[in-house]
Amino acid sequence: MSLNKVIMIGNVGTDPEMRYTPSGSAVTDFRLAVSRRYSTRDGNQQEETEWFTVTAWERLADTVNQYVTKGMKVYVEGRLKSRSYQGNDGQMRFSNEINAQTVQFLDRGGAAQWDDEQGDGAARAPRQEASSEPRNPEPPSDVEELPW
Repeated sequence: MSLNKVIMIGNVGTDPEMRYTPSGSAVTDFRLAVSRRYSTRDGNQQEETEWFTVTAWERLADTVNQYVTKGMKVYVEGRLKSRSYQGNDGQMRFSNEINAQTVQFLDRGGAAQWDDEQGDGAARAPRQEASSEPRNPEPPSDVEELPW
């Protein structure tokens, strides 16, 4: 048995870009910055930021394209994919990508979660926290409310 699962919380670095495959499947990509702060031995504070490309498919791609914006804090759960390619300058480049199964919005007046279980693209009910700020637009009408 093996498992390929990553969980990231970070800030969206680019507005999502949506496109369609030749077969008509929706695909949305955005960049995610995940930072860590630490103290060096001499007491100086340091920060490291890792960048990931997040890819969402089908219905999750539509939802991400509609609601995610640059600067938002999001929780992403999915599979890690590493790839290498040759850049325009002829140098080998490496990329870490996340094939998203869940994207949860962690700010903007409430948290909402959208899942893509087993590739069916189904959106799950948003989980929202009470806030005095305006809420996100209404989720699609085919989404049920959670009992809690």
